[in-house]
Amino acid sequence: MNMIKTAMLIAFMTALFMGVGYLIGGSQGMMIALVVAAGMNLFAYWNSDKMVLRMHHAHEVDERTAPDYYRMVRGLAANAGLPMPKVYIIENEQPNAFATGRNPQNAAVAATTGLLKRLTPEEVAGVMAHELAHVQNRDTLIMTITATLAGAISMLGNFAFFFGGNNGDNRNPLGIIGVLLAMIVAPLAAMMVQMAISRTREYSADRRGAEICGNPIWLASALQKIATAAGRTVNVDAERNPATAHMFIINPLNGQRADALFSTHPDTGNRIAALQAMAREMGAGAARGESAFGAGLRHSGRGASRLPSGGSRRGSGRGPWG
Repeated sequence: MNMIKTAMLIAFMTALFMGVGYLIGGSQGMMIALVVAAGMNLFAYWNSDKMVLRMHHAHEVDERTAPDYYRMVRGLAANAGLPMPKVYIIENEQPNAFATGRNPQNAAVAATTGLLKRLTPEEVAGVMAHELAHVQNRDTLIMTITATLAGAISMLGNFAFFFGGNNGDNRNPLGIIGVLLAMIVAPLAAMMVQMAISRTREYSADRRGAEICGNPIWLASALQKIATAAGRTVNVDAERNPATAHMFIINPLNGQRADALFSTHPDTGNRIAALQAMAREMGAGAARGESAFGAGLRHSGRGASRLPSGGSRRGSGRGPWG
């Protein structure tokens, strides 16, 4: 089913790309856009994950450079029955995270230094479990390709301002109306697709992530902290690449630009309420903050957490590392 959804999404985004090409250059422009879109789809399938990681200046870490963070992801991946993904850190004060990759065998998860500094180990575990849920649900391919094509559609819409108004050779059959459609409607449509994708998948990833880490309250608490801090901290790379906003666990856009008017994520309060309801369903164990994942690491004899880039163990509760 996910493969069918992915194919439908790619087809729609390709058609939208071709439509912008038609508005700019008529039939010839549409054919050029088709060729470009086909090449971009192929390129995005193999390389879009690397592009997104590069956009946000993420650097890969391992058990030597970020031992606790890396071991946490490894434990969560084992809980989910997933291959070990590549693990990245983004030097950014805004607490946030995302996952990418065309399939579970080629997946990567990335967390910001702000996330590792400001959240407790339990909350970090909830966030990374959410990202692994996206990997397991195979959302990452759809989300990454959408980010690539949506960015291209927006860029093509900007080109319409310079090249779309010339009707002398009938390149733009709709004249100024075509220019306006290419500049405004097409990027807006791409944004709406991003919103629809993220909104329908975040709740599923929240629930599965809570199952992976064993405690919905960890993720609920993390979402509250991230949402509060994200509105106060400017994520420069996200502001420069707003087409990637839907990939993050919480919208990284600060609210100082028009893009933030169209939320790519469901309401955080609703997500938290759903997780709290899930905790009640799971019983008293989850409500006390206990989980198989936390208990397993707690009994493994590991020492105190040493998060990378100055991270600390905030909060009074005992974390997943003992």
